[in-house]
Amino acid sequence: MVEMYYTDLKTNSTNKVENYQKGNWINMIAPTEQEIKDVCKNVNIQEDFIRYALDSEEKARIDIEDDDNTMLFIIDVPIRERDGDTLIYSTMPIGIIFVRDDYFITVSIRKNDIIQNLSKNNMKGIMTYKKSRFLLQILYSNAALYLTLLKQINKETEIAESVLKSSMKNKELLKLLSLEKSLVYFTTSLKANEVVMEKTMRGKMIKLYEEDEDILEDAIIENKQAIEMAKIYSDILNGTMDAYASIISNNLNGVMKVLTSITIILAIPTMISSYWGMNVPVPMQNSPWGFVLIVTFSVLITLFITLWLNKKNMLK
Repeated sequence: MVEMYYTDLKTNSTNKVENYQKGNWINMIAPTEQEIKDVCKNVNIQEDFIRYALDSEEKARIDIEDDDNTMLFIIDVPIRERDGDTLIYSTMPIGIIFVRDDYFITVSIRKNDIIQNLSKNNMKGIMTYKKSRFLLQILYSNAALYLTLLKQINKETEIAESVLKSSMKNKELLKLLSLEKSLVYFTTSLKANEVVMEKTMRGKMIKLYEEDEDILEDAIIENKQAIEMAKIYSDILNGTMDAYASIISNNLNGVMKVLTSITIILAIPTMISSYWGMNVPVPMQNSPWGFVLIVTFSVLITLFITLWLNKKNMLK
């Protein structure tokens, strides 16, 4: 899908357009081969710039092509996916291309909250001809989205922990494992984004006005805060997983201890009955009280062993 937007210089209103013109924002989401070729032909850039951003394994970075004055920014954005009833958090790359002073292109593998939020706000505050400002707004929105999703991950972790306190379910343990992986993805992507933003601030690769520098500084601060939050939540989750692993192991040991004790208790009357059930002469075999005495003796021995095991906390 390819959509184009243009901000009118007189009214500063941003609307969708059909024709290529300088100052356009071209938004590409999962573009087809033909769409890639059409865009590259009309704006005169290499196809590689678009294809880089469509690689799900591409890392955040900046690439500059001096020959045609084209600049590619790749950043990692957070995404949420449904896997049955489970919500999975991950990241994906987004490409932001400065085509000379003519076009601003965004490329992504699939729909994402960053671009969708811009559309929901009816392009409020977006001016397609202010490319540097547009890039910084995306960077800031991205860092803010990371913070929002990190808070959601923390809430889901607390819910899973509350369930685990009452019942050790594999489903909740797998949920915690999934959240732990998400935090690793987030931390890695946030650190890569930080490098891109720091390089943008230091390298002066794009023209920054004073207000633009403030936005970029705010984005860097938000990103650093997200990194710290992800690290804290990850450490807490690691400790929680280790704690529940120990609890599960202790619970299993407790169950085995009780089952072993019950086996010992049940073995006593069985053993006594086996002795007196042998086809050989045994004491009290001719006594009319023999059966009662043997049963009484078995009960007393069993009761004594039960009390002894209970005293040793073997039945708890």
